Amino acid sequence: MTLSGSSVSERELKDWITQSVEHVFREKVDEIVAQRLVAFVQENEQRVRELSLMERVVRVEEELRGLKEIQIAHFNASEKRFEAMDKRFEALQREMAARFEASEKRFDTIDKRFEALQHQIATRFEAMDKRFEAQQRETTTRFEAMDKRFEALQREMAARFEVVDKRFSQLQWMIGLGVAFIVALIGMVRIFG
Repeated sequence: MTLSGSSVSERELKDWITQSVEHVFREKVDEIVAQRLVAFVQENEQRVRELSLMERVVRVEEELRGLKEIQIAHFNASEKRFEAMDKRFEALQREMAARFEASEKRFDTIDKRFEALQHQIATRFEAMDKRFEAQQRETTTRFEAMDKRFEALQREMAARFEVVDKRFSQLQWMIGLGVAFIVALIGMVRIFG
């Protein structure tokens, strides 16, 4: 189709214009629709994000609510356990108090026995002290008698040693005189001999 001549009929011209307008219109519509779609998608993406965030927040809140209920159940269970433990501790304290009272009574009995035993031991120690003093006096007397006998023995030994010393000095004189006599005799034999 050519427009440069008059051979174009009106119908053809209308067809050509219609086609051209349709073509331009389609391009413009496609462009506008694409822009609108892009804008719509961007806007809806943001809304979708917001909705997903809202859904997440709702889920987190539900989870938190569930956790809170679980914690409350745990706290209630713990509270019951603590109450049971308190009861056990109270019972244990009563039992321990009763045992301590019994122990105190036993200790009082043991203290009385111990005091009686201390009195008996003190009496025995006094008797032992008296015996020990008597033995000390007896031992002292024996040692004094032994000292006297030892002194007498020392005096006797000293007297014997004096006698031995006198005999030894006499023996020395006799040996000295005997040696002098022999030397004199040998000297005379040599002189006269």
